[in-house]
Amino acid sequence: MKFSVFQVSRKGGREKNEDRMGYCYTRESGLFVLADGMGGHPEGEVASQLALQIVSALYQKEARPVVKDVPVFLASALMAAHHQILRYASEKAMLDTPRTTLVAAIVQGTSATWIHCGDSRLYVVRDGELLTRTRDHSYIEHKSANANKLTAMNRNILFTCLGSPTKPKFDVTGPITLQQGDKIMLCSDGLWGTLSDAEIVRQLSQQPVSEAVPDLVERALRSGGARSDNVTAIALEWETPDVFESTRGISTDSIHDGVFASTIQAGVLDLAAADLDDAAIERSIAEINEAIRRSAARKT
Repeated sequence: MKFSVFQVSRKGGREKNEDRMGYCYTRESGLFVLADGMGGHPEGEVASQLALQIVSALYQKEARPVVKDVPVFLASALMAAHHQILRYASEKAMLDTPRTTLVAAIVQGTSATWIHCGDSRLYVVRDGELLTRTRDHSYIEHKSANANKLTAMNRNILFTCLGSPTKPKFDVTGPITLQQGDKIMLCSDGLWGTLSDAEIVRQLSQQPVSEAVPDLVERALRSGGARSDNVTAIALEWETPDVFESTRGISTDSIHDGVFASTIQAGVLDLAAADLDDAAIERSIAEINEAIRRSAARKT
């Protein structure tokens, strides 16, 4: 695989940054993840960090060097992250649970598949146009039958997330076949909440991701003003032309099958790391394997 990638996260006007993002890859597969800890609930930064760690750890176990059933893996990994957040809250005897959104994409072979829960988005841009984007799990985005009764303040309230006492809802999309120059961006609502889809697509179309992503983040911060939300984005360009393959260019051609590279472990919270023990990982792995077994049984 060949791709260029750029990621950045800014705190904006908030007291702390509860967004987390990162990517991992093997010789033949790549995982890109972004989570946005939800305000109004405790320790959103722990929820988002746990989500990234769980999904990344499970990917490392499964990608040998490819994930065999990507949609099943993504759904199972999301649920494993959800359960780990609930375990964390239970072990800490918390009255309310930490919560987070999640969007994750796996690029493998010549295709991309992704999952999302909440309102962190994924955009796919091709030849200067928006090919597709995720649909937020909010009442306004899904145009609820009661949407006309909702106030302007609560129209954007999410009806699902990871860490909630209720089972999260999520959507799996793909696979879509990638073409030379396709760009995929994962971002938190701090970015798309102040910039239009047209502006996002235009910026991604006109520049390599190493320039487009920081420009979009700066524009979102300026538009958000002094009370701007956290703004986080990670984007990749597929089969990047050589002219863009500078310090951000990645080629996996020379990587051995057993090699796993990750940016997600950098900056891990001590609190989250302490609670993400081997037993929790093994429980999550067992859930993944059981889901894959059931999926295989349905297909036979």
